[in-house]
Amino acid sequence: MTVRVGDDTMHEVGNDPDAVARAAVSDWWVALLVAGAGLAGAAGVALAAVAAHRVASAAVAAAAQILMIHAAAVVGIVAVALRMAVARAWLGVASLMLAGAVLFGSDVALSGIAGVRLFPMAAPTGGSMLMAAWVALAAVGLWDRRPV
Repeated sequence: MTVRVGDDTMHEVGNDPDAVARAAVSDWWVALLVAGAGLAGAAGVALAAVAAHRVASAAVAAAAQILMIHAAAVVGIVAVALRMAVARAWLGVASLMLAGAVLFGSDVALSGIAGVRLFPMAAPTGGSMLMAAWVALAAVGLWDRRPV
């Protein structure tokens, strides 16, 4: 059986229903997550340089670490997602993690560098998203144990 996904890519899946579900995962979703993680990682490196050479701020250094660590985690989750039966669940976790890291890191960095906030409660919201993503990762890891 051949399946057409949203980006008009054709995937040969045979009669395996799990393969049909995996084929339906948008190539764009994967590409955007990896590109976003790359940009978040680069922002983290830039913030680490700012913290080391321009602004002596523990907050900026913490934002740099959050961005770099979670960017790498997102890439890892995407890699696992592409080998698991329910890839969409894994990609949802990666999306939540990337959004939380960017929200938390950008608010903390902006506060440390310019003394302003993105919006009230931005950092706590991003931090809560990160904690939820890690818990969701544990849950999805226990739930979707069938690699393909």
